[in-house]
Amino acid sequence: MARIPKELVDQIIQTADIVEVVGDFVQLKRKGQNLWAPCPFHNEKSPSFSVNPAKSLYKCFGCGKAGGVVQFVMDIEGTSYVEALKYLAKKYAITVEEEEKTPQQQLEQNERDSQFIVSDWAKSHFHRLLLNSEEGMSIGYGYLKERGLNLATIQQFELGYSLDSWDDLLKAAEAGGYDRKYLEKTGLTVIKTDGQGQDTGRRYDRFRGRVMFPIHNVSGRVVGFGARTLKRDDKMAKYLNSPESDIYHKSDVLYGLFQARQAIRTEEVCYLVEGYLDVLSLYQGGIKNVVASSGTSLTEGQIRLIKRYSDNVTVLYDGDAAGIKASLRGTDLLLEGGLNVRVVLFPDGDDPDSYIRKVGDQRFTEYIETQSQDFISFKTTLVAREASNDPVKKAEAIRDVLHSIARVPDAIKRQVFLQQTSATFGIDEQVLITEYNKLVKSPSKPAPGAGSAGNYGPGASSGASPNSGSRPALVSSPPLDEEQAEMLPNGGQEATVEILSSGASFQPVAAPSEDEDLPDVLKACEREVLRLLVLYAPREVDTDVSVAAYLLAQFDEAPLKTPLYAEMWEICRQELLAGRFPDARRLAQNERADIRELITDLATERYEISPNWRTKEIYVFNEVDLPKLACDNAVLRLNKVHVQRELDQCLNRLRQPLEDAEMYEVLGDIKRLKELDNELAALLGTVVGRGA
Repeated sequence: MARIPKELVDQIIQTADIVEVVGDFVQLKRKGQNLWAPCPFHNEKSPSFSVNPAKSLYKCFGCGKAGGVVQFVMDIEGTSYVEALKYLAKKYAITVEEEEKTPQQQLEQNERDSQFIVSDWAKSHFHRLLLNSEEGMSIGYGYLKERGLNLATIQQFELGYSLDSWDDLLKAAEAGGYDRKYLEKTGLTVIKTDGQGQDTGRRYDRFRGRVMFPIHNVSGRVVGFGARTLKRDDKMAKYLNSPESDIYHKSDVLYGLFQARQAIRTEEVCYLVEGYLDVLSLYQGGIKNVVASSGTSLTEGQIRLIKRYSDNVTVLYDGDAAGIKASLRGTDLLLEGGLNVRVVLFPDGDDPDSYIRKVGDQRFTEYIETQSQDFISFKTTLVAREASNDPVKKAEAIRDVLHSIARVPDAIKRQVFLQQTSATFGIDEQVLITEYNKLVKSPSKPAPGAGSAGNYGPGASSGASPNSGSRPALVSSPPLDEEQAEMLPNGGQEATVEILSSGASFQPVAAPSEDEDLPDVLKACEREVLRLLVLYAPREVDTDVSVAAYLLAQFDEAPLKTPLYAEMWEICRQELLAGRFPDARRLAQNERADIRELITDLATERYEISPNWRTKEIYVFNEVDLPKLACDNAVLRLNKVHVQRELDQCLNRLRQPLEDAEMYEVLGDIKRLKELDNELAALLGTVVGRGA
């Protein structure tokens, strides 16, 4: 794929005015240094969508959408990074001259463009036949009308009809000057072969006598077709789809997403159905945030598409037991993809299309609102009912549910689901935890998908990376005996630390292994150090000493353990080594979405200190005016977290059976760490609850 030269990318980003670009979609009003509006990505009454002109960043404090001017175009239009750059270039009359392509790249681009062109032509041809031919009107249009679809819906989705002829499309295409090669590549025509599989030179239409459903990608281009026969022939497939091609990959397409994408953003939920007519009937009935997997098994690519527009998905299941069981496997993938999954089950014999036609739009909407339930609860109830009183089936059902729970990235949700499962099956929760541990630790049956966010049980930590690929066990630790507890500060109880604002320089202690789960407090302290580095890099903490140089000198080369923060730290370090300061505006245009989101999050604040405070002689600590104090506080707090983690590790060691010599060695470590903890507390001016 051709690339836009970096110099041109920089020119586009520097030229684009984020206020103008966002203002094309929402009405912005200035309040303080920023501009505000109701968020274009979700429904809200009070504006929580903020645009910072100085940093060229936007952020919604309601739904969390954030980024720079390129990211905004990507979010609002659902386009790729390159397409968003082209959109901005066109708006500001910047000529985009892509880097010269190799002959092979040019050939591949021409091939794809030609396939898009012929697919769009075929869509228009089928649509004309549906509305203007005698066969199309009597058979195709008659069928769609019988299914309750009106002309507006037919035109919105560009439905069509293919004549019951072997070569109608082929002849029309050749008459229009289209190369038959691209008809073959897109699967619109089929090569006729002889008994030995040799090409006979003859071609025929793939779709004949069928209602045609064009399949669009997210930018609205036709990439393929679904087709339904209206003949009663058991030997003929009811539905026929385009084969895979250079432009059509079934695993990366959802039917109706192009039409539904804005509604999914606005409603903050995506309804997932199975068939084309399910989508069409619901869309016509006012439920526009609906897409279909087109009868294929749900794929990771399709899940990523949904997540681009919403974290919430509700699966609408047909009232068919066999179909439900087959769909459960795909729904597990939704959990693994980090989506919040709910389900609605229709009465036996009904699907979304038949049910909305039976009860009407309003009652259908009421039904899905009242019958929606979270997927784990639904699955638990379903498999428990099927297992009934059969002990073997019940055990397998429990393991099946645990497999689904293991796919949920959020630790709190997992614990709630375990409690619900325990109640539904009438089995002790600790037994479920033990079985869960076996499941996630077993090398032969790894729990696939996204990582988990921590352990359950006393003293458990949380915060594993979603990409870690591992799930920690749910562990309950034995308590300390009385003699051990008496030798520890505060009797071995959990500590609480209240951090106040003060500070001084201090050399960091060694950080824990990256293999450990990272607690939220550590992530928060690392985030604060990174935030100061990104926002105040060029500001001086002393004569000729910048914030960037000062912070980098305080740490080793890789001081941060949160993976994304560590990557961002290294990017900033490389910027400084290249002779320039890290700049939030430039970093926010990075090609990587996670880095863009992080920079925007670091650089935006929801609240500003009112200038009226100064007029009333109320003065608040301002990190802009006292950058050295802010840096010192951040470094000290991060080090204090590391010390407290080492203390916790020592406490955990004492909970295990130890020889006397080893136990006293651990107690010596605790004493040393406690002294260091108190020293850090004194430097910070904190109040410590870990004993004297």
